[in-house]
Amino acid sequence: MLQRITIHNLALIRDLEIRFLPELNVFSGETGAGKSIIVDSLMLLVGARYDKSFLKFGEDSGFVEGVFGFENGAPLEQLGIDCEDGFFIVTRKFFKDGRNDIRVNGKQVTTAMLRELMQNYVDIYGQNEYQSLLKITEQRKILDYFVFKADDAPMKAHKAIFDEYKSVRSELDSLGDETARAQRIDVLKYQLDEIAAADVKRGEEDKLVERRHVLMASERIKTALAECVDMLDGDEGASDGVSSAVHGIAAIAGLDEKYAEIHDRLKSVSIELDDIAECVKDELEGMGDSERELDEVVARLDKLRALKSKYGNYDAMQKFVEDARAELDRAENGAELYEKLTRRESELRGKLYDSCKTLSDMRKRGAATMQKQIQSELADLGMAKAKFETVFAEMPSADKFVSRVTATGCDEFEFYLSPNVGQPLLPLAKIISGGEMSRFMLAIKLVTGNLSNIETMIFDEIDTGISGAIGLCVAKKLATLSRGHQVLCVTHLPQIAAMADGHYFIEKHEADGDTATRVTPLDKNGMVSEISRLSGTKGVSSTSDTNATELKNFCDEYKYKLKIGN
Repeated sequence: MLQRITIHNLALIRDLEIRFLPELNVFSGETGAGKSIIVDSLMLLVGARYDKSFLKFGEDSGFVEGVFGFENGAPLEQLGIDCEDGFFIVTRKFFKDGRNDIRVNGKQVTTAMLRELMQNYVDIYGQNEYQSLLKITEQRKILDYFVFKADDAPMKAHKAIFDEYKSVRSELDSLGDETARAQRIDVLKYQLDEIAAADVKRGEEDKLVERRHVLMASERIKTALAECVDMLDGDEGASDGVSSAVHGIAAIAGLDEKYAEIHDRLKSVSIELDDIAECVKDELEGMGDSERELDEVVARLDKLRALKSKYGNYDAMQKFVEDARAELDRAENGAELYEKLTRRESELRGKLYDSCKTLSDMRKRGAATMQKQIQSELADLGMAKAKFETVFAEMPSADKFVSRVTATGCDEFEFYLSPNVGQPLLPLAKIISGGEMSRFMLAIKLVTGNLSNIETMIFDEIDTGISGAIGLCVAKKLATLSRGHQVLCVTHLPQIAAMADGHYFIEKHEADGDTATRVTPLDKNGMVSEISRLSGTKGVSSTSDTNATELKNFCDEYKYKLKIGN
């Protein structure tokens, strides 16, 4: 459960720390005082999207930090987060450029990871959640949670059959019938022959690119080589000049060691020049028909690149060959395999249909039980004449159900409600009002709450469209829910405020030319004063505080009876 939240530089909040009780925690205050900021802070802790408009004006950064106690550490361990102390800390820093940094016990996580983690510990019910209840997909989740939470073995068994059926069906589609297999065999043989005939070598393309570069410069190379031969071995070339120098210095080489050394060096140069000249001549003669070779290189490159566009690079091509040979072998021996898979598909289809019927029967029995419990809760919430029902579409026949089957069965159903006498049962989305939606959502949470391991439930706008005696009914239900879960609730109703175990008053104040939101935990006298204000009679009736005290005492007595089980 949420033990403490710390907020810094979020909207109108400069610095704020709130400590929560494990039961019913209520927030109240004037409209615009900042109740939504508290909800936004809580939403950020469970993975809501950060908007840079949240940051307090004029600041560069801020953060929200929540300390959570827990009993189930498995979700944390799955993320590699230390959870030995029985609590974890979520810290979400945010910056004016829109960036935010999220950490759980110091380990950095993404928004998606935080959202996935926190759904195990916190549920927030606000206007968006009420709207999601109108979606059939959300209604499916609610009923399946109610039906299969205690024992999900039938659902797991169905999914195992469904997964195998999909695998077999996919393999059959891949294998195809006799005609399809024959066509596929022709294609595979053509592809394998094409690759084999090409005889591609690793690194061949790179070598060809280098050779093409050389060949494209062949005329320039020939010219340079010819000039080099002429300068070295032509008339009055370097070789003749050096040779003449050798003969000239030979006449005096015996007169002095210096001349003998010069003679030897010139002779070495002459030999080296002759060798270089021969090498250049050989290179020039070896150039051959460069245009023809260039055409061959370009054609080979085109061939390799065409293959590459079909089958990928060298490694991908080898993998394709390996897979194609395996598929070819399978296709050539496919008649027996096709028959085997067809038999297995038929067996699985029968099992799958039986499993769908089992799940459907369980859902319908569970829906009947849930219907009674929800109608009972709705009666307590002032909707005694309401009728609720889960309406199922007709179960498809065994030869048609496959088009509807999923990993959760093939049921199609929707929640229907008649909130008043004389009104027909209609889909939830077509009939429910704001006040009815709030009570219906609370009824569902009361019915499914005992099945949930989630420790903290947060209600925003749970009192939309309700007042008077119904408000007190809602307050009682929240108190009941808070005996098994920590409940945080933003409210405008004195009846709900009076039921609080912890009450936090939210207000705006001005200081040093700045407006800020502050939150004050109320004692018993403060609670009575706020209940009186919420009732609308404070300062108008002399008995306002007296009535508020009576309401608070009544609620405290109600909670005491819950505690002792009366």
